[in-house]
Amino acid sequence: MERIFLNRAAAGRALARHLQSYAQREDVIVLALPRGGVPVGFEVAAALHAPLDVLLVRKLGVPWQTELAMGAIASGGALYVDRRLMHEAGVTEAQFEHVLTDAQDELARRETLYREQRPALSVEGQIAIVVDDGMATGATLLAALRALRSRSPARIIVALPVAPADGELRLGDAADEFVCALTPRVFFSVGQFYQDFGETTDDDVRGLLASSASSAGSAGSAGSFRPPQP
Repeated sequence: MERIFLNRAAAGRALARHLQSYAQREDVIVLALPRGGVPVGFEVAAALHAPLDVLLVRKLGVPWQTELAMGAIASGGALYVDRRLMHEAGVTEAQFEHVLTDAQDELARRETLYREQRPALSVEGQIAIVVDDGMATGATLLAALRALRSRSPARIIVALPVAPADGELRLGDAADEFVCALTPRVFFSVGQFYQDFGETTDDDVRGLLASSASSAGSAGSAGSFRPPQP
């Protein structure tokens, strides 16, 4: 029988045990993908005594086929564009700029909502540990990693509680290291490996980020905060 995590916080604590080589380092930051990745990243950051921030990502969809990503933007002004796909899909520069502007506006709205005026952490020259609550297809994560690379981190580590057995292969060279607590043989969805996979709310995200920031990376203080369980 495959292992099941109690909830995202428990998954984060389990994941943190696989990342202890990055503990107590001044060049490490934890970037969590909202919303479900934030409770996981909160526990990882607390265990490693590292700062926590969100890595917001917004897909840039082809205007007439929005599920088809021609790129992505991420926190800190990071931009990834698949010019080849744009050309093959027949997307003009004007159409692309319209999609980009809309995405930037929405990303800015979410940045303000989650950070509450706290500036984004600089990743330049840092080891960025990118955390989510799991990986299914990997498409959103891949877009986020490609966008993040443009912010010049020294190294990108993908850290997940659970992913398919071929998860690392799916990401290719987008990350420098892949750390996963559980890679089950049979994988249908991320939620099947959680006893409680209830929705993480915007208020949960804001509370966790504020708690992590106020504790200045102290595992003892940060560990005292828990989001409300649905």
